[in-house]
Amino acid sequence: QVQLVESGGGLVQAGGSLRLSCAASARTFGTYAMGWFRQAPGKERDFVAGLSRSGASKYYVDSVEGRFTISSDNAKNTVYLQMNSLKPEDTAVYYCAASHTLYSGRGVDYSYWGQGTQVTVSS
Repeated sequence: QVQLVESGGGLVQAGGSLRLSCAASARTFGTYAMGWFRQAPGKERDFVAGLSRSGASKYYVDSVEGRFTISSDNAKNTVYLQMNSLKPEDTAVYYCAASHTLYSGRGVDYSYWGQGTQVTVSS
């Protein structure tokens, strides 16, 4: 079992950047696939970016491709989401999650979730 704690959210103007962090209570590299999801008010929680269990593959939803980057610091058991060129439609609560699968973009495949961090992008 792993516990996840997100941080780094906040209020930013359109075009700005934020870096979200997800600190895990246990080793994630080689153990869990990691993912970032987001949920806007009144909408379902959607996949944003993922890192395969091996760390070799990264994948993104089309709407953030080229703007967001997922990465990890294995020594710190921390996963990051660098978000650049933010848009108002990126406003949401962002969640970090861990999965026992090799990689997945489906929320149902993730067993462990953080509490979420709010990202608000003003126009």
